[in-house]
Formats: sequence, C-alpha cells, structure tokens
Amino acid sequence: MRSVATTVLSIVILSSSLSGCLSSNEGDDSIVEYEEPSKAFTIVAPIDTGINVYHNHFIMNESIPDWIIAGMGVTMWCNITKEGTWQERYEADKENCWDIITSNDVVYFVGTRIIGTTPDDGTDIPILDDPSDGHGTAVTGAVLDANPNAIIFFVEGFSDAAVLAAANQPLVDIITTSFGPIGSIPVPGIEDSTRVAVVENKKIHTGAADNTPSPAVQDSTAGPPWSIGISGYAEEEDDQKETMSGSYPDIAADWTQLLPNHDDIDGYHQTSGTSFATPRTAGILSMILTMLRDDVGDTRTGASADRSGFLVNGTNLSISNDDIRDALNLSAWYPGASTWDPTSGTLPISPIAPCTQVGWGVVNLSNIEPMYKHLAGIDNMPQRPSDVVACMETNQAMREAYWGS
Repeated sequence: MRSVATTVLSIVILSSSLSGCLSSNEGDDSIVEYEEPSKAFTIVAPIDTGINVYHNHFIMNESIPDWIIAGMGVTMWCNITKEGTWQERYEADKENCWDIITSNDVVYFVGTRIIGTTPDDGTDIPILDDPSDGHGTAVTGAVLDANPNAIIFFVEGFSDAAVLAAANQPLVDIITTSFGPIGSIPVPGIEDSTRVAVVENKKIHTGAADNTPSPAVQDSTAGPPWSIGISGYAEEEDDQKETMSGSYPDIAADWTQLLPNHDDIDGYHQTSGTSFATPRTAGILSMILTMLRDDVGDTRTGASADRSGFLVNGTNLSISNDDIRDALNLSAWYPGASTWDPTSGTLPISPIAPCTQVGWGVVNLSNIEPMYKHLAGIDNMPQRPSDVVACMETNQAMREAYWGS
C-alpha cells in the first residue's frame, strides 16, 4: 500500500433507506433477457485490500446492465442489507454472502456499482475491506470522485493473480494499482501482469509511484513503460510537488483527498498519498472515455479483439490506449514556483527540468475538458515545448531499457 495518512475528518451524510436481503442467484430466473445497450459506460478495476460495499459512496440508483453482468462472468448476486449500522449490515449478510464467497466467485452487489472478486485464498473476508484496513475503499472512492458514473470491478489482492483477474477481463477499461516495493527498490513486482493488461489486451494501467522522493523509473508499479506512473502534488494548497512522492514519473496528481471510510456507511476521512492520486487519475481517464463513447454511440467497454483493440470504437472515431496517453501528456502542466509556501512541506516546481520532479506535469479535473476536446477532434491541444519532450523521451528510453519496450 502506498498511503501517507494525515488528519481524519468525519462527515455525516444522509444514509440510504433501501432494504433488502442477500442471496446467490444460482438458478435465479429473474435475470431479464439481453437488451442492446443504449448508454455509454466505463469499467475501472481497482486492485487493493478490499472495499466497503455498504458505504453510500458506492450506491447506484439503477442496476448494472445485464450485458455487463453477463460479460463479467458474475457467479453470485448479493442483495446486501441497506438498513442499520455497518456492523449490523455485515452480520445480517454474513451467513448468506461473506461466508460463502470463494476465490472462484465474481460477485455483483445489487444496488451498488460494484462487481468484485478475490482470486487469492487466505483473506479473512473476501472482497469486503477488513475492519483493520480501509485502503481499498479509499482508493475506489477516489475513482468515483472523478467519474461518479464508472462501474467498478474490484479485485482484492496484491498479486499477479489479482492483476490478471482484471487484465484478462475483456470489459475492463482501466486498471489502477496503489501498491509496490517500499522506496521503489528495484525488485520484481506486478510488471509481467500489467504488461498483459496494456501491451496484450490494450487496457490502461495507472500505477502509483512510491511515497518517497525515489525516482519512479525502476519502480515495478509505476516504472514500466506501458504503465502510467503517478506521483503527487499539493492541489489547491500551493500546487507544488509533494516532497514524499516519487520523482520523474509520468504525471503528478492530487495528493490529499476526502475519501469514504471502510467501517461505516456515511463517514469520510482526509488522507494523502500516491495511493489516491493514482485512482483519481484513473477516474479522470474513465470520465473522458465515457464522454467520447457517448458522443459516438459506443455502448460497449474494454478493448477486446472484436473492438479491434480500441477503447473507443465508434463509427467516426477510434481511440486507443496510446491516444489516451498522448492526450494526457499534452494536457499536463507545470505550476509556477511563485505559489510555493515554504512552511507547507512541499518542494517548489523548478523552472529548470521540472519533468524530473513531476514528469509531463500535473493533472486534475481541469484536464478533462481539453483532453476530451482534443481526442474528439474539437480543439487540438498545442504540442509541449521541445525541452519537455526531450526530457520525457529520455525518461521513456530509460524505462524501456530497464523493463523492455
């Protein structure tokens, strides 16, 4: 996990009044026949500790479409309890859901935007964020803060098997991982699996750089050239680089966010780290994909062979993961050092080779519109200055030499 906790801030919001029970849908004849989809979706796969399916942050007022349920290979439906405290809901559902989920199950949590799986055995509670943790719930909250309409395929685990569960799922668009070796020490990690996801299956992978100033080039999560490596910056504070955040990444994104708790139904806490900058970026890219698909009537997801490897596959517009990445690089920007607050704990963005600090630059929600317009052919973004391009071409060459192209 790559998080640096800061102060905790609880916020109470209205809880849902929905009610229900839990059941497996084996033999369930309530599934309607397939209907041609009429709405654009994107599917993001966070891979982490688990997720709090009871939190209001993940409620969906409509059902996940049947073509997604079928395409994801759902084996079990859980009609989770929607009344009472977190503990009361968990206890009510324990016998019929949490105690019977296996590593072979793909579970749809009815009334939420979450489909989940736990491919590795040995977890205390499959898919659900354990009481002693909370990392995965916050990570997923960051995705949905950027794109509230994303569908979540949550995979519990920190292994190649966990990454491959998402990499080999044809409907998944973006995989986001926020774990890796402490200090970005050069040891093998999940790079073989993320290569399958991006190079072979044409998805996008956002990978967290470490929460140290270590270069991201050799980091097995953020460093491979097929991955988008992400560090952090202090958005809306002094807009400078967070000191305890990886250097020379692809981009830097917002470091501190207000994210859902893992052990209640409506509380939030403020937390910081590349762990959250990374899924935030995944959510931003997901939003852009949704907008583009909506424009061209592309009502499918993923980049499978029947979509010719394109993430957007419309009549007059085809967009690949390379196109998305190029647009992301063009949209990034460097804050001026004049906003630096010496007491903030950040580093000022250097006017000389700022790429060695924050890569192509920083990215937040303001990047969505220019990226979308550029990819849609409405308004092209200008090319980056030659010194920035040279610096990042050097970065990419180093990564290809280290990890293979």
